Amino acid sequence: MPSGARLPALQPFDLADLPSGLAGGVVAVGNFDGVHRGHAALLAATRRMASEMAVPAVVLTFEPHPRTLFRPETPVFRLTPLAAKARLLKAIGLDGLAVAAFDRAFAAIPAAEFVERILVDRLKLKAAIVGFNFHFGQGRKGTPAVLADAGRRLGFAVTVFDEISGDAGEPVSSSAIRDCLAAGDIAGANRKLGYRWFVLGEVVAGDRRGRELGFPTANIRLGSDCRLRHGIYAVRMQRAGGEVLSGVASFGRRPTFGGGPPVLEVFLFDFSGDLYGEEVAVSFVDWIRLELTFSGAAELIAAMDRDSASARDILATAGPGSDLDETLAGMA
Repeated sequence: MPSGARLPALQPFDLADLPSGLAGGVVAVGNFDGVHRGHAALLAATRRMASEMAVPAVVLTFEPHPRTLFRPETPVFRLTPLAAKARLLKAIGLDGLAVAAFDRAFAAIPAAEFVERILVDRLKLKAAIVGFNFHFGQGRKGTPAVLADAGRRLGFAVTVFDEISGDAGEPVSSSAIRDCLAAGDIAGANRKLGYRWFVLGEVVAGDRRGRELGFPTANIRLGSDCRLRHGIYAVRMQRAGGEVLSGVASFGRRPTFGGGPPVLEVFLFDFSGDLYGEEVAVSFVDWIRLELTFSGAAELIAAMDRDSASARDILATAGPGSDLDETLAGMA
């Protein structure tokens, strides 16, 4: 696999550079962080409506997340940064991804102007689909009802999706999924997402300590906003060519060796090769244990042997995952 290989995804376009072939479509508008089960239902409806109208199915989203703009000291733990979101949208079957640069000037656009200038003049939409809690425009004064009224005046349809509940009747939300991941509850997060949560990143050189211990790892630095619980996980890694590898991963500060910035280290079973510079997707299948401090290398190696055995057992019975997991695995 050549260095620098990248996984497939929709190409995000700035609003000003949106190709003409993506204008005039059905537009789903929102942050869609996580692209969870509620989002997926809304996006599937976008795709169906666009197909019936023979127009593109497009997502309009915002970067950075508005909460991060207004509270930069506590940035939002992004479940799906833009690259991961684009990959999921491709798997779901959307045609285009338009990205609005969300800064204070954009946030100050009045709701009516947002509809006319962004949705109508720039995107030339035929229909808009939003969630029940979607707000837009200066002071968040734009609501689904405001959007529906504008649609009646300006000639586009509006569909508002109700909240989607989980298997136990609980609301499915990005915040709830963030809480699950922060607690190490991978199974709970994955149920709410409808697929196995994954991270995208470039494999970078580490300190080679894992190799010295007999566990060479692929190291991936995640965003500083990542609040995943520090610990050990059973994972699968997908390469840009489509190859899927099983492994065990540690996310944390490596306290046995003095700590440092959090890093994701993945030990792949039955693999030897060069992954440096390659973009990979690491899917989290289940939690194994907390990150611990060991007395020395021998104790750590023994724990890593146990972790590897646990991960192999978990992955042997985990299966391929949901339909969306299988679609993602087939995107090579």
